[in-house]
Amino acid sequence: MTGSESLFTKLTAGYDESLSRGGVDGERIAQRLSELSMIGASPDGGVTRPGYSAEEKQAKQVVKSWMEQSGLQVTEDGAGNVIGRLEGIESGPAILSGSHVDSVPNGGDFDGPLGVIAALEVAEAWRETGYEPRKPYEVVVFSDEEGTRFGAGLTGSHAMAGQLTEEETNLKVDSEGKSFETVIEEYGSTLPAVWRAKRKMSEIELFVELHIEQGKLLEKHGLSVGAVKGIAGPVWMNVTFEGEAGHAGNTPMDDRRDSMVAASHFIHMVSTLPRQFSDTAVATIGKLNVFPNGVNVIPQKVELTVDIRDIHEDKRDALVEAIIEAAEQSGVSHHVDVTCQKTLTVQPLLVNEKLLTDMKESISEFGMEPMELMSGAGHDAMVVGREVPSAMLFVQSKKGISHNPEEWTDLSHCVVGIHVLKDFIEKQMERS
Repeated sequence: MTGSESLFTKLTAGYDESLSRGGVDGERIAQRLSELSMIGASPDGGVTRPGYSAEEKQAKQVVKSWMEQSGLQVTEDGAGNVIGRLEGIESGPAILSGSHVDSVPNGGDFDGPLGVIAALEVAEAWRETGYEPRKPYEVVVFSDEEGTRFGAGLTGSHAMAGQLTEEETNLKVDSEGKSFETVIEEYGSTLPAVWRAKRKMSEIELFVELHIEQGKLLEKHGLSVGAVKGIAGPVWMNVTFEGEAGHAGNTPMDDRRDSMVAASHFIHMVSTLPRQFSDTAVATIGKLNVFPNGVNVIPQKVELTVDIRDIHEDKRDALVEAIIEAAEQSGVSHHVDVTCQKTLTVQPLLVNEKLLTDMKESISEFGMEPMELMSGAGHDAMVVGREVPSAMLFVQSKKGISHNPEEWTDLSHCVVGIHVLKDFIEKQMERS
């Protein structure tokens, strides 16, 4: 049995076939997820499709063939974004939906591909039922969303939205030392073509992205889908505590400048701060380096990173200032020097209230509680959403596992999500 057949069999095993209606075909969705899972497949069941790799390009080629079979007009811009367009009865700005097909190393089968297949399934359902959209509709596959190749993602959506700066791009270097320009040329494009990928935002009415939740809330509440109310914007900060190295046995406890003790005090303080500012704020210290890192040496220096996120920019920024103050207090208390340096600041996105209401109405149409969720992870919808109205729909993710071969979403949940997405898009089609 091939890996593709194995995933297809697993997806369809417990599927509620009554959900295949209105032109939405659960078996076709399972087959397409399975086919993409074979591209860049790893021995333990994961997938590796870095941005602008041969594997990402192959996955896009497969999606292109499906678009063509669905009667969409297929193009690819200089940033590698694939667009399948269906003209509407009327001309004017288009409604866009989609996601990405690149992955983290040894990632899962649903993060990205499900959103692409869902957007395409809407067009497939229309073709099979004879529905003619009033407005143009585009299925989009964005390039290099995950960013594992260059350490910074969302490249395709940044390019389309005109948010990719030349300075930023010139700094992109992959693990093999290849510049972004070299990589994009090997991919089959050029740097000038990347800049030309910028679209007139007046051509887009709105963008909607379906994605797995990457959290446990929907599963805990027994819900298939939820409406995203906001996408958190991260602030990354490097914090350094510098004291004085000394012999572990000969330096009295009251005569130490121990950077590790100061850092430990700070780490504990950070864990208590987010809830003081917002119920959606989080802060994480995930990386720590100790110097000289010897068993019998008092640490002279500790370097660590802090990842701070919230959907409310003002509250997030207030939390950042509180964390800086906590670092300085820890330094004073333990007689060590402290430096804080922000390395990344991304503006969060609050979903348009009207679109959020419309998404919740579409969820209610299928007899479900319209639960509101926040996204702690970045998505292409966050980038496009800075330029045009954007919405997101989350689908239940088993145990919240993501970026992992164990990532899983039941086919029934996938299909329910696609029905909701289709209903939402059709309602937007009819709005003036």
